[in-house]
Amino acid sequence: MSDNNQTANKPGAAAPAATAPAANGNGNGKRKRALLGVTAVTVLLALGYGTYWWIYQRHFETTDNAYVNGPVVQITPQVTGTVLAVLADDTDTVKAGQALVRLDPTDARLALERSESQLAQTVREVRTLYANNDALAANVRMREAEVTRVQADVARAMDDVNRRKPLLATGAVGGEEMKHAETTLASQESQLAAARSALAAAQEQAASNRALTEGTSVEKHPNVERSAAAVREAYLSLQRAELPAPVSGQVAKRTVQVGQRVAPGTPLMSVIPLEQVWVEANFKEVQLRSMRIGQPVKLTADLYGSKVEFDGHVAGLGAGTGAAFALLPAQNATGNWIKVVQRVPVRVELDAKQLAEHPLRVGLSMEATVDISQQTGAPVLSAVAPRASSHTDVFQAQSDEADRLVREIIASNVGKPITARSRASSAAKVAAAVTRLE
Repeated sequence: MSDNNQTANKPGAAAPAATAPAANGNGNGKRKRALLGVTAVTVLLALGYGTYWWIYQRHFETTDNAYVNGPVVQITPQVTGTVLAVLADDTDTVKAGQALVRLDPTDARLALERSESQLAQTVREVRTLYANNDALAANVRMREAEVTRVQADVARAMDDVNRRKPLLATGAVGGEEMKHAETTLASQESQLAAARSALAAAQEQAASNRALTEGTSVEKHPNVERSAAAVREAYLSLQRAELPAPVSGQVAKRTVQVGQRVAPGTPLMSVIPLEQVWVEANFKEVQLRSMRIGQPVKLTADLYGSKVEFDGHVAGLGAGTGAAFALLPAQNATGNWIKVVQRVPVRVELDAKQLAEHPLRVGLSMEATVDISQQTGAPVLSAVAPRASSHTDVFQAQSDEADRLVREIIASNVGKPITARSRASSAAKVAAAVTRLE
């Protein structure tokens, strides 16, 4: 007991109890200052981001749900045939008009030779029709002259009969002479009837022949045009034994093999014109409110990274969401329906120069940022930007060559002069085409 009192009476015994509240007070102050600092930093960051969003970020709409798309031009035969050669493979770059596949041209070549002979024969037959017009007209004139001559004979015979009738009663003319005059008149009248019948037949024959040639020329005669159409068809069938590339691009999805028997419309391979690709950026429906046609777009591709930036512009908006055109569309008429924000594809056209410097491939991932601060264009929901349609002139040359071949065959058989150079050029081109196909 005395030890406890002595300990309590010592001067330094109460020091720990006196310093404990002071230590707790210092810790609470530091904690409060730290919390205030964190709160202040958070508020400043929020204010900074809000200011940044208000001044800059709210003028942009961004999505990483964007992919490169492009036209896929299918190569399909227009005639039936057996594949003799495949001249391009996957990943090959081809030019418009370059041969890709060759089919067996034997049947088409024989059909062309038959049609050319038939056209030449038809032209000569039609020329005969025109030539017969003059001959039949001359025959009509001859028959008319014959009728006129017989009519004069009939008139003379009738005059003889009329002169002899009064003399028969006086006996100046015998009965036998009178009978001879009447017989001559009857004979002349029979000849006149026969001449008139021959004239009518000649006129009908001439009219019938004119009906075959009237209102047209040898070149435009229906028979000639029918045979000319057969020549064009056979020529095009021969040319179509070689399948050219409709556009320049890269070959993909090749399925054709040598020796394969193909029918018209069979997909053999595809050509993708990589200079015509575009980007389909799938934006949420709430992001489309301020989008306009022509707004600038900045894009980056995962292939090149953020160091390569593509420039583009908004070209149009898809007609529906991806779910609307899905093979199995969503069934929303159920009791456990959950709303999902839909995405609509926005077409973005790329800068051609940048695309040539950094080529893209169909299906690559992109990130697109649209600058919606420009509100001068038409809304994407109500307008479509004008765009040049895709086309090819590769097959037009075949049709022009077929027309020229027909004209030369007609000219060489209709009697019009045709230069040896033109004839040799046509024959050389046909022979070259056959040799190339073989």
